[in-house]
Amino acid sequence: MGRSFKLAWRNIWRNGRRTTIALVAIVLGVVLLLMMDGLIKGSDQAIFGNAVRLYGGNVVIHAPGYRAKVNRLPLFPIDNVDAAVQAARSQPQVLAATKRINTGGIISTRDATYSVEIIGIDPVAEAPVSLHAQHVGQGRFLQADDGDVIFIGKGLADQLHVAVGDRVTLLGRSKNETMRQRTMSVVGVYDLGLPDAEKAMVFITLPEAQSLYNLRDQVTEVSISLQNVGQEKAVMAALAKALPTHEIDSWQTLMPEMRQAIDVKMGYTTFFGFVVVFIGCIGIMNLMLMAAFERTREMGVLAALGMKARQVMGLFLLEGTLIGVVGVLLGSILATVLNLLLLQVGIDISAFSGMSSGIALMGSRMYPVISPSDIASRAITVMIIAALASLYPAWQASRKEPAEALHHV
Repeated sequence: MGRSFKLAWRNIWRNGRRTTIALVAIVLGVVLLLMMDGLIKGSDQAIFGNAVRLYGGNVVIHAPGYRAKVNRLPLFPIDNVDAAVQAARSQPQVLAATKRINTGGIISTRDATYSVEIIGIDPVAEAPVSLHAQHVGQGRFLQADDGDVIFIGKGLADQLHVAVGDRVTLLGRSKNETMRQRTMSVVGVYDLGLPDAEKAMVFITLPEAQSLYNLRDQVTEVSISLQNVGQEKAVMAALAKALPTHEIDSWQTLMPEMRQAIDVKMGYTTFFGFVVVFIGCIGIMNLMLMAAFERTREMGVLAALGMKARQVMGLFLLEGTLIGVVGVLLGSILATVLNLLLLQVGIDISAFSGMSSGIALMGSRMYPVISPSDIASRAITVMIIAALASLYPAWQASRKEPAEALHHV
């Protein structure tokens, strides 16, 4: 085996130009595949990660009975909320666990009236993970000592014809089903580039919500933000053990329409990824086939010297595999370096932010996401293709008589 390996290694460098062309093709193919993988997964993580942040967090803890009435956003206070927050923050995947009051209500001015989701938050805890806090278009985000002020979206501000400093009336239903009303000043306007989402949610401070809804020192949910979309299952399993009397849901159960959107998007990206893999593989296979067919006469020489057909096939298969291994190693290193560089600086997509809601959710920069398993799977795929591309012509040539192979042009 060692002799065959030395012979194969020497043979592939006897024609340096041909081997270099094949290596360049494989390297570029691997780089293309891994870069596309990184960008597709990065865009998915940005879109759906920000969508989850937009609509309340990866995982949410509620009091018993909430799930059955989720469409009404009921005001069911959570027992021992501090223990729930502590249990969430103890999980390594958790970025933040914040207390909230979340229910429906009406916001109005003299010009218009709209139904909205009213969310009482702790501004200090929410600011580091809040998508809304990161996209303040006018004024400022809420602060801990704010009183009767409200933070609204640009789409809603345009519909209500209000700006920072203007007064609006907020109407909501308290814990005991009585209607409570309060006049508030607009302290800030967030701009996500998503008019529908901007019309749907308004934010007030948690103490103000507790006062408005007659929930003294109580909250109705704990919102949990994770490092990445996809970690929900493990966190929910851990929290279910720590908090057996609470209802623990993820965005997948509370927002099934988003789950459907992700499934559709993943279907398209999987198909697109397959097309990219197919194109890259065709290019690699074509070059490897040409390189092997050009050596048909050489196969005839080896056969004339006494090598058996299976030995000829084994030698050329080993040569193709070696070229594939070298190309894959170089391509994987180059692709990893490029992905790491892009991970630091990102790709500026701000010029396309207004094209669709998906691009708006990605933010102004896109960052690739690539894992060791992605690199390994693509590397193995390309190596197998390189080996198989060498196998077929070697098998064809090995079936020829030495005299016929020697006269091959």
